[in-house]
Amino acid sequence: MLFGKLLPKEGNFFELFNQHADRIVEAARAFSQLVAHYNDPHLREKFNQDVDNAERSADRVTQEVNRLIHTTFITPIDREQIHALINLMDDVADLIQDSAETMALYDVRHMTEEISRLTDLSLKCCERVRDAVKLLDKIADQATAEAALKTCEEIDKLESDADRVMRSAMSKLFREEPDVREVIKLKAIYELLETITDKCEDVANQIEGIVLENS
Repeated sequence: MLFGKLLPKEGNFFELFNQHADRIVEAARAFSQLVAHYNDPHLREKFNQDVDNAERSADRVTQEVNRLIHTTFITPIDREQIHALINLMDDVADLIQDSAETMALYDVRHMTEEISRLTDLSLKCCERVRDAVKLLDKIADQATAEAALKTCEEIDKLESDADRVMRSAMSKLFREEPDVREVIKLKAIYELLETITDKCEDVANQIEGIVLENS
């Protein structure tokens, strides 16, 4: 038994990254459905719960990765890279949950076109994050490394699109919304949704660094 403890261990970090990325997409899709069915209180509650469930599952994966960092003798990539990547990914899941919770706490009355557009861009960013993460264990292959970098570029472009939607949304909000309380509510929602895409870009930048250093 003692001999077994002394043997080198290699944690299955790539599989855990994939699990977490899947949970991010689950949360983003549930949030997208929440926005689409916002006028139905029953469905709104259901999809809100789905977001919470996905975020909690993502948290458990994050905890397992951080535990393995300290107990694994051999890691496939640098420990700091592992720690940074999983925690940035967890920030994405947290922000999706924060967006859903803020809508409920602020009692937002209706969904705007801008919320729908930012939600769609956030979902696309999350799906691209998942796609990039799933390539990490094969980046020794040049074609796979290039595919990962291209996916990261797509995330950057989506984040830029979200920036433009955000600026337009803020301009329209302050020009056209007469109710100051609604301005405050919607401004907070817009900012949270745009921050999801910002954090996805942070994940993409981290993945780019991993690919360039390890391929």
